[in-house]
Amino acid sequence: MLKRITLPFFLVLSLLASINTVYAAEPQTVVLDIPNMTCNFCPITIRKALNKVDGVIEAKASFDTKTATVTFDPAKTNIEELIKATTNAGYPATVKK
Repeated sequence: MLKRITLPFFLVLSLLASINTVYAAEPQTVVLDIPNMTCNFCPITIRKALNKVDGVIEAKASFDTKTATVTFDPAKTNIEELIKATTNAGYPATVKK
């Protein structure tokens, strides 16, 4: 009788795990223009601010191009939250066109 209970239980768990995988959001990437960068330390501050946002997978910032490239989980955050994070850190941003 234990085998009858255990086998369906594992089947249900496997099915649930596969459903989560199917419905997981695809990561998105956005490039933000951040013109207020004035030195080589600005990208560090911007990167730290972005990495604090729940859902950010990777954040890179460049002083040379005055941009930040952010890969994020759209199920957990959005572009407005990313812009809010940079703005709160002192670096207002817009989406690069």
